Amino acid sequence: LNAEIQELRRFGGTPDGGTHRVAYSDEDLGGREWVLARMRDAGLTTQVDPAGNLVGTLPGTDPDLPALALGSHIDTVPYGGSYDGTIGVLAGVELARTLHAENQRLRHPLRLYVFQNEEGGKTGSRLLIGAVEPSELDIVTASGFTIGEGIARLGGAPDPLTAARASTGPLAAFVELHIEQGATLERAGVPIGVVEGIVGIRRWFVTVSGEKNHAGTTPMDQRRDALVAASRLVSAVDEVALRIEGRQVATVGQLEVDPGAPNVIPGSVRFTLEIRDLSMEGIESVLRAIQARAEQIATDRGVAVDFEPFYLSEAAPATELLRRAVEGAADGLGHRHMRLPSGAGHDAQSMAKLCPMGMIFVPSRGGISHAPDEFTEADQIT
Repeated sequence: LNAEIQELRRFGGTPDGGTHRVAYSDEDLGGREWVLARMRDAGLTTQVDPAGNLVGTLPGTDPDLPALALGSHIDTVPYGGSYDGTIGVLAGVELARTLHAENQRLRHPLRLYVFQNEEGGKTGSRLLIGAVEPSELDIVTASGFTIGEGIARLGGAPDPLTAARASTGPLAAFVELHIEQGATLERAGVPIGVVEGIVGIRRWFVTVSGEKNHAGTTPMDQRRDALVAASRLVSAVDEVALRIEGRQVATVGQLEVDPGAPNVIPGSVRFTLEIRDLSMEGIESVLRAIQARAEQIATDRGVAVDFEPFYLSEAAPATELLRRAVEGAADGLGHRHMRLPSGAGHDAQSMAKLCPMGMIFVPSRGGISHAPDEFTEADQIT
């Protein structure tokens, strides 16, 4: 397993130890062909589904039972790391290989997914649940191909929006192994993370509207400075997220000032607000508190504040039965474990709409991910 993780770096590996294998690129296609060969060697019957995902199946002893599914992705962010997604795919291959080599069969069929374009919006898994909008197929990806062109390159259906959703068949459960992409496990000295769920994400454009005026002739007590008000609101976002009990996070990531001249009082500021939490109710609670602060700042500074939503990703709690199964397996092997949320999105988030979902995290050195220094020890993956 660990040797194959390094061998896959033949497709997009960079001199600094990272990997550049963006979805739909030649490197992605090469990596998929390499994985496909190993899936077949492991006894899996393989196909490309209408969404462009690689799918492998190992028969069970009872063909009437729904499949137990696992998997992840092998595409990376531009010039990213070599473990994100990859370990979940190749661990699935290793599991199938072991069962096949020992001539063992599960009662349920085993299904392995290699999802396409996870890093560009979980396209492959979201197609399976009908969550991809037609306009998304025209989005140009980091490979230079649109998503629609990319799906065609991978061998997906000409009309993946309708064909993909009907292609899954019944699933008993989905489990994904993944690096944590944070430092919680490493700091705690715990090798196994039992994922409680994947956070929901909501984003807004926040516009603060004041009044443009001359920076030299307008007295300080007569100004309606949008940037001053916006800066207070940005600080309030941080204060609210810290004050409320829980694991929520809130971030202001982009900010635009109009007119952006050194001798003009800013008349308008637009910034992004993102809130993540394990529950959508938690996100709403943080938003309400931020909006209350915004109303007070608007009154104090003589400005207007508008919140415009532009992105939603639903929270996906892991199924308690699968959490306990992971904990029981870890206990049986003498491994310490702890529960923790996933602050990043994963294909498991989509699959939770289809069946019970669980995730296993392993430590990330220094909490680094999406970068060449992304690293997990071989024995931690094992």
